[in-house]
Amino acid sequence: MSRTRVEQHPGAAAAGGTGLLVAVGLGMVFLLFIAFLNVVKGGDLLNESNLLYIALIFYSGASALYISFGVSGAERYVRFASIATAVGFVANTFAAGHRWYIAGHPPFANIYEMLLSFVWTIAALTLVAERKYAVKVIGSVTMPLAVTGVILMQLLPSTVRPLVPALQSTWLHVHVTLAMLAYAACALSFALALMFLIKDNMKTETFLAITSGMVTAVYIGALTRFERWGGLSVVAWDAQNKEEIMVQKGVRLMVTIPDLGWLFVLVLLASAAPLVIYLLAKTRKQESLLLVANRALFVSIAMQVVTLGAFVLRVKNAAYPSLDAEGLYPTSLAASPFILSGLIAGIFASLLYLMLFWRRGDLERLLPASDALDRITYKTIGIAFPLLTLMIAAGAYWANRTWGSYWSWDPKETWAAITWLVYAGYLHMRITRGWRGRRAAYFAILGFAVVMFTFFGVTYLLPGLHAYA
Repeated sequence: MSRTRVEQHPGAAAAGGTGLLVAVGLGMVFLLFIAFLNVVKGGDLLNESNLLYIALIFYSGASALYISFGVSGAERYVRFASIATAVGFVANTFAAGHRWYIAGHPPFANIYEMLLSFVWTIAALTLVAERKYAVKVIGSVTMPLAVTGVILMQLLPSTVRPLVPALQSTWLHVHVTLAMLAYAACALSFALALMFLIKDNMKTETFLAITSGMVTAVYIGALTRFERWGGLSVVAWDAQNKEEIMVQKGVRLMVTIPDLGWLFVLVLLASAAPLVIYLLAKTRKQESLLLVANRALFVSIAMQVVTLGAFVLRVKNAAYPSLDAEGLYPTSLAASPFILSGLIAGIFASLLYLMLFWRRGDLERLLPASDALDRITYKTIGIAFPLLTLMIAAGAYWANRTWGSYWSWDPKETWAAITWLVYAGYLHMRITRGWRGRRAAYFAILGFAVVMFTFFGVTYLLPGLHAYA
């Protein structure tokens, strides 16, 4: 797909770049000032919530600077984004240390603490990749992941509670440490694989189709809660105890938000439209349809933003009827963290595509050679795979000591094994068949998709013995 590049005077570009940099900087300063006022009011400076809020501000600033680079083409944004990532990482480190101190154990006991460690590791590996391997824009993928993770943490129960008997083991620390390191390495390999595909001249419209498919998948997942009359079911929330309301053990009470399901259906159709138009363009060999597909993506982004706002306003501190019990029951964003994070992730993915669409040439210039990216991806997976192997082995040994069985085919165990098999397949095909380039990159992307389902999807859709994680 060809696009006409508009040449811009260097002085104009610099001026525009300075304006965006100042706007992002002022936004971060304003949010930090609000945080400072809250600290003065509350009187507690170095608590976990404040530290995570600071980390969120700087991670968000880093993401905004990467996207601003996509708008302006000013390469200095990448340098400032790296600095913002480093500051956010420091705040994230203190937050993890604070959690460890008050809990009396490493932050690995529940999904909130695992996310805390996961985001910390992603930020650390992003800085390593930028400095050691000169993949300067890898944060454009990893920082939105970090932002989504921190936002999700704000909604999850964070109260420090005594460990259940199954978690009172040193093997918890070993198992989860290995898991978080492995998953973060998988996230890095995913970002590197995307960078490789950009450098390897994969067509921009192919990225359009992938983005459309991903956002569509998010809304298909959310619409598993769709009710036939157009409502959307969410979990009822006990604000006083900060936990889900249960009908009985293992069964959550669901409430229905009227008409919100129809809005999700409309966004699903809008998100799928670019993919459908792309397929029509390829089938009919009409390149002009690709311009229509890009316009459809702009419509999709606008509708995603509206839907995110509607979801937040309708779910936050409201009460709705339930099919399972009489009366109105409260709900909260904390009761639907995975839906919210999915909506945010869809918007981030769409904005990253726009960055590619507008500034592909600038992006390619900032990336190492495709062969170097392919090798770094391989090295990263070469680190992740042994960690995954040791994670599963440590988990099996721990399970045998706790439950008397090495393997029980719990959903989390099953999907961990599937993740291991995907990355084993990557290494096998690379070593024995010499797979390089795009086929290897596709494998790395598939592997990370399975990792995300194992980490979040299983917890959301397939609860089992690992319900706490």
